[in-house]
Amino acid sequence: MIEDSPFVAAAPVLVPMPAERPYTYAVPAGMRVVPGSIVRVPLGPRQVAGIVWDGAVEKVDAKKLRPIEQVFDCPPIDRAMRRFVDWVAQYTLSPPGMVARMLLRAPEAFDPEPWIEGLQRTLLTPDRMTGARERVLETAEGGLAWTRSGLAHAAGVSSTVIDGLRAQGVFETVMIPPRPVVATPDTSYAIPELMPDQNDAAQMLRANVAAGVFNVALLDGVTGSGKTEVYFEAVAAALDQGKQVLILLPEIALTHAFLERFQQRFGAKPGEWHSDLPPRMRERVWRQVAEGGVRVVAGARSALFLPFRELGLIVVDEEHDPAYKQEDRVFYNARDMAVVRGHIGSFPVVLASATPSVESRVNASQGRYNRAVLSARFAEAALPHLKAVDMRRASPARGGFLSPALLDQMRQTLERKEQSLLFLNRRGYAPLTLCRVCGHRFGCPVCSAWLVEHRFRGQLVCHHCGHNERRPEACPECGTLDHLVACGPGVERIAEEVVAHFPDARTIVLSSDLMGGVRRLRLELEAIANGEADIVIGTQLVAKGHNFPNMTLVGVVDADLGLANGDPRAAERTFQLLSQVTGRAGRTGKKSLGLLQTFQPDHPVMRAIVSGDAEAFYEREIAERERAALPPFGRLAGVIVSAVTRAEAEGHARGLRRAAPEATDLFVLGPAEAPLSLLGGRHRFRLLIQGERRADMQGFIRAMLANGPKQRGSVRVQVDIDPQSFL
Repeated sequence: MIEDSPFVAAAPVLVPMPAERPYTYAVPAGMRVVPGSIVRVPLGPRQVAGIVWDGAVEKVDAKKLRPIEQVFDCPPIDRAMRRFVDWVAQYTLSPPGMVARMLLRAPEAFDPEPWIEGLQRTLLTPDRMTGARERVLETAEGGLAWTRSGLAHAAGVSSTVIDGLRAQGVFETVMIPPRPVVATPDTSYAIPELMPDQNDAAQMLRANVAAGVFNVALLDGVTGSGKTEVYFEAVAAALDQGKQVLILLPEIALTHAFLERFQQRFGAKPGEWHSDLPPRMRERVWRQVAEGGVRVVAGARSALFLPFRELGLIVVDEEHDPAYKQEDRVFYNARDMAVVRGHIGSFPVVLASATPSVESRVNASQGRYNRAVLSARFAEAALPHLKAVDMRRASPARGGFLSPALLDQMRQTLERKEQSLLFLNRRGYAPLTLCRVCGHRFGCPVCSAWLVEHRFRGQLVCHHCGHNERRPEACPECGTLDHLVACGPGVERIAEEVVAHFPDARTIVLSSDLMGGVRRLRLELEAIANGEADIVIGTQLVAKGHNFPNMTLVGVVDADLGLANGDPRAAERTFQLLSQVTGRAGRTGKKSLGLLQTFQPDHPVMRAIVSGDAEAFYEREIAERERAALPPFGRLAGVIVSAVTRAEAEGHARGLRRAAPEATDLFVLGPAEAPLSLLGGRHRFRLLIQGERRADMQGFIRAMLANGPKQRGSVRVQVDIDPQSFL
């Protein structure tokens, strides 16, 4: 065991690779390491960063130990974070080294940021005074240090004026610390006036923060009810206690609008953390979070693994969103892990949503979470009036996908100079292209999926592996020209139909594969909010947290789309998505309408949305989950076996099934081919393990993997505890 003593002979170091345990390294004489120190160590022929870990040092011949090469000048990873890494690894059945890898994603941040050369006023005066020099001296009064370019910009002069004053000794060179990436938030900058129900919820959250212990609050409010302003009060309370705050957001596209709202409340933006951040900025944010300089971070799920120095609150916005589930290397749900992080660190967690997950609703009803309800929109704005359009009776024109009722409402909305939103959760122009003559269907060569036509780009694209090819003029099977037909609609095809009906309307298509990436998407969202578009056609990106003041009509093109995939959460996901997207309408108080085109108007999901009776939907869904012993009343885990050949994958999966231990509270379904049986050239089989809520799922799977066949050749096994996707 290593203690917090100045010197040790050997230390366990967790390295960022699929290691099941820390490796033992020698500590050179004169080097001081403590648990949490970030160090550089040799690993094979490479040098890698690692973390000095807790626990006993393995008994290894001292002559065989390789020494720690360097201790980085970086705050150590605290004990709570180290416990969190161990917990995530144990729960997800992932190697601890791969979890630690998420913590060490900014290697250039392990060394301190260099100080910057600056200028400071001396007691000398210039030989002659000019207007420009006078402005510089006035700006530099007070003894503060300035950068050369900063002083020139602030005084409105050229840099040569600064150089002249420095040459005369009026300024001397000093070194100044690196600038903070964001200013410190001011909790009293713009204190909002809250509605009575908002104030009640805010008081509950402030009390939770003041208690200084672990607790979870579910902030359940309809779209437009001001949930953000409410949890900002919890953020302010945590900041006033000297704590850091993490706010998780499900999509990068939401970050920009959120930053603006945060700045309006606190006078400064929070630090950002997401995949679109430039590497240098990621390093600076990582370092300043570790040192405590950045007090609030707004970020994607990976922000959960930032090394906060004084974390005292986590807020998970849109807590129901499936984007919080990572399904690569380490499979984890950031919402659930945020709750664990709060429990380990003994601080509060806030979950916010207009359509909470069934799991969170059950936890609230059973008393594990506190629940605050905001049942009305801010400033008494009315929720949109919702109607189902029965497509069996109101069918579109031949070759079209928009019903007469929806087109008529769009026409009226345009006449009022208001905005319409058409929602279809399907990218591209059409999900399938086939030949009218021979029936050939264009499929991905390495996935069991059809290629999606993207007509704007003239390409056929696989949305699973990224394979793309030019759309041909002739069928590759029979050679017939001009007989390829697009089947079904995507957002591009809906845009084509809209332009045909409303050629003078300003139309924008929003999708995650928009050319120009996140930057262009943000510009498009700003344009919509500023009223620079009449009709918006979008995928689920438009359903999440955006505020479009002039949006008064929402049309869901295919409300049944999410109900047909066999997912146990299909009804819940469809309810959440449709509730969120229809909630984009009428947020500023204008009379608004939501139309749901459906072939199943009597489906419980459609009835619940149209009637506005969310409670009835949750009661029914919770009762069905309980009867089927599905989460949160039971446990699920997926085991995905993949290999280059089908025989390898199936053989290994069957071997694992035979190795499953006997258990009365757990049973194994499968193996069966995954719905997406070929992905990226690899054949896939799935095992699904279902059990009682208190069953030892992890122990069962560990025993199955230990007793089963070893991974050889191209075989890979992935474990997904609490799966969100069943493809």
